[in-house]
Amino acid sequence: MSLSKNEVQAQYEAYPYPDRDPADEKKRLITGSPSWPQEMDHHLWGGARDWSRPLRALVAGGGTGDGLIQLAQMLTSAGRSYDITYLDLSQAARKVASARAAARGLGGINFVTGSLLEAGKLGEFDYIDCCGVLHHLPEPQAGFDALARALAPGGGIGCMVYAPLGRSGVYPLQDAFRTLFDGLSPQERLGRAKAVFAGLPEGHPFNRNPHLVDHDASDAGFYDLLLHSSDRPYTIGQLLDALDAAGLELAGVPEPALYQPETLLPAGVSLPGHLDQAARMGLAENLRGTFKTHVVYAVRAGARMAPPLGKPGAIPHLRGIDPARLAQALAQKGQLRIAAGGAKVTLTLPKAAAKPVAAIDGRRDLAAIRHSAGMDPIAFAAAWSPLEKALTGYGQMHYSTLLKAGPA
Repeated sequence: MSLSKNEVQAQYEAYPYPDRDPADEKKRLITGSPSWPQEMDHHLWGGARDWSRPLRALVAGGGTGDGLIQLAQMLTSAGRSYDITYLDLSQAARKVASARAAARGLGGINFVTGSLLEAGKLGEFDYIDCCGVLHHLPEPQAGFDALARALAPGGGIGCMVYAPLGRSGVYPLQDAFRTLFDGLSPQERLGRAKAVFAGLPEGHPFNRNPHLVDHDASDAGFYDLLLHSSDRPYTIGQLLDALDAAGLELAGVPEPALYQPETLLPAGVSLPGHLDQAARMGLAENLRGTFKTHVVYAVRAGARMAPPLGKPGAIPHLRGIDPARLAQALAQKGQLRIAAGGAKVTLTLPKAAAKPVAAIDGRRDLAAIRHSAGMDPIAFAAAWSPLEKALTGYGQMHYSTLLKAGPA
């Protein structure tokens, strides 16, 4: 590998990230946030996007294709049209992403090799996915600005950047390895860094951090975590400032309950009344101390649409939960146990919500669900409101017209 190349590009040509085998597409679909279509609709379009219109999407810095494949496959499975542009500097990563799409028979994808800083030259997009990229740019704000310029009116962005607290121990090692291995090829850096890493003291902050796993997953994971030449984390406050500087604003986060500090406070301890949203989210980040990343949805400043919580015409979708099984659990115990924020959380939910939950199919709106459950408006609201707050708070339910027949 020629060292005259940009170091970041050289890394991803040698070790495309994340490490993926196109043959695995036959047995599983990797999913996550952002770019889950129902979640996108919930946070960006008030749960009411007209999905009869093809989605024009850009996957900026698409790597080996996780976000690309998820979005294309889920829209295909839902019978929705799309035109997706994949953009990345790495030819090696593009080859993997293209092979994964081919393995699934996914069309409607335009593969482009280039920098996300040139995104605006590719047109305007209804949706932009940018995960794990902006924090690697020499001037990250230029990346935020470029994405904002590529956003079509009414469009939205799903973005992930690294966070500092959950990655404790990573940055001292990155600094040490830069000092030790400057000027070496990616392959030489990897071999020598692994040898040094094997001898780290037990008390090193990295060895004390149970949340770090990439280094054990693959060579690409080790390199991306510990040998990256350009990596700056963002607190949630810094991320919100970067969005603001680009003319964007926060539209939502996948699990809003994790950013609510009151969920971490014992009885008798209350929040100061003067805290704004950014300060509250920052307080939650400091109290948790485990965020490795921040995933946010963003829109142009002033264009935020609130999710249609409780509205009769809103269509709920459960994420990864079978409605019948959840209804049975509610009827029997009134509880749901989920994984959130690196921990297990038990949600106490109204047993009376069992009947409406059983009627969730991604096509019925709340009015139809209430009718199906045979509940009057007061009884329905009493059962549904706490269920809605809990499930949307932890990203287990979204409102979307994705499966609705005809225009929203």
